[in-house]
Amino acid sequence: MLSTRYVTGSPSWFDLGTPDMDAAAAFYTGVFGWTYQPGGPEVGGYGTFQAAGKTIAGGMAITPEQGRPGWNLYFQTPDIEATARSVEQAGGKVVMPPMDVMELGRSAVLQDTAGVGFSGWQPQQMAGMEAAGERDTLAWVELYTPDVKAAIGFYHAVFGWESTDVPFPGGTYTTVNPATAGPDGMFGGIVPIDGDALEAEAGPYWMPYIEVADADATAARARELGGTVRMAPMDVEGVGRLGRIADPFGGRIAIITSAMDGS
Repeated sequence: MLSTRYVTGSPSWFDLGTPDMDAAAAFYTGVFGWTYQPGGPEVGGYGTFQAAGKTIAGGMAITPEQGRPGWNLYFQTPDIEATARSVEQAGGKVVMPPMDVMELGRSAVLQDTAGVGFSGWQPQQMAGMEAAGERDTLAWVELYTPDVKAAIGFYHAVFGWESTDVPFPGGTYTTVNPATAGPDGMFGGIVPIDGDALEAEAGPYWMPYIEVADADATAARARELGGTVRMAPMDVEGVGRLGRIADPFGGRIAIITSAMDGS
């Protein structure tokens, strides 16, 4: 699972783009028990979510021209310019070139070879999320992509990720980790999108997982607050109980009650 011991290639931040930030904030605070701090004009209205008093995610209103509603992941890099060059050299795209985010750090908006968006984060005053891998925080990430092998090659070239095929009944699951952390530092998986009818319809993307106390109760709250339960919570042996939901604007996110978290 994730932690805040950030190294090159670690997920270090995630944020929401949505057409109505006030309504989206009401949804996520109701579902996960987060609090939301709106941002002022000096940050373009960019606000932050907190869990147990720790800042764990961001959010801002976007227009249809800026993209569809959803969550964007940031991966740590010591040199955002070098990362942007590596993305292009590996066949990806630099959507927005490296830029300063006040004194907090430097960021760039990027795409992999399948067109999946993500960002790079070079920390300065802000390392990233103040909590991860804990209750009500980001605990895992998953890439749905048409070509797992190509994705592994791309992210290895850009961030140096290593991958491991983990056997499970009926197939294997590809996990990824920073090269400096080894398999014990795995933080996510890469899944062939054509093997998942639900995600094949949605298209390739990165999906964040939030650790929750009770996946079933969380899914029920999401439905009550105007969201959608895309996949009802189910048990996965040795992993826990997990499901997938969407907010009222279509932003997709997964929930998990990990086996090691007492389920």
